[in-house]
Amino acid sequence: MLIKPTRLKLIAGVLAALPFYSAASEWSYSGHNAPDHWAMLDTNGGYATCAKGTHQSPIDIPSASATHINAASASLSFNYQRSPLDVVNNGHSIQANVQGDNSLVFQGKTYQLLQFHFHSPSEHLYNGKHFPMEMHWVNQAADGSLLVVAAMIKSGESNTELEHIWSKMLPQKKGAQVQIGQAQAPDLSKTLPSTSKHFFYQGSLTTPPCTEGVQWVLFEQPLQLSEGQISAFRHIFADNHRPAAAINQREIDED
Repeated sequence: MLIKPTRLKLIAGVLAALPFYSAASEWSYSGHNAPDHWAMLDTNGGYATCAKGTHQSPIDIPSASATHINAASASLSFNYQRSPLDVVNNGHSIQANVQGDNSLVFQGKTYQLLQFHFHSPSEHLYNGKHFPMEMHWVNQAADGSLLVVAAMIKSGESNTELEHIWSKMLPQKKGAQVQIGQAQAPDLSKTLPSTSKHFFYQGSLTTPPCTEGVQWVLFEQPLQLSEGQISAFRHIFADNHRPAAAINQREIDED
């Protein structure tokens, strides 16, 4: 896919803002640089939203009180496919940077898939319950706005699509990379839960700078990974989740 220069500039700006693309980040999930201290790590105030923001993510989803929206599912469609991946250990997660034309449409707006990554345990909770892992697909619209799709992961059968990545050996050390060609890569459309309702809410990045204005779409149905697949990830990242933030009277919709 050819990318126009204006789009290249836009992507560069978003990648600079997303901590998953930044090798210079000093934040972490434990010790003096843990989530409670993120706002203080940038002396220029760039992480202030992590403490002062009122629409932060993740949250605990109270499914019983979610507002039912009849037409919400019809406003969401995916155009994900098998695409080459650059899988990297960025020091915070295992992240797969996606090549090729992968997109979704939400409420008439098109977003391009930039990358997907994993957290353990899950960052979001459903009715107070954590899951062993959570997967995020990060998507960006032409105007720079972000939409993150999330699915919880539970222990069960081996995930045959994600095994395309696991079988290549997850990068063990920070900075290590594995490139996966299209023929060996997972079909990204099949990494999504096959049938599921969704939760929708307005939130933020779950990592510094905790930027707000992010549209979240969460599958209610979890994905499955085998105990071996979950253990392989946890061997590298035993805990890389941000604790849940206050909902602060935000509306949570369900289709």
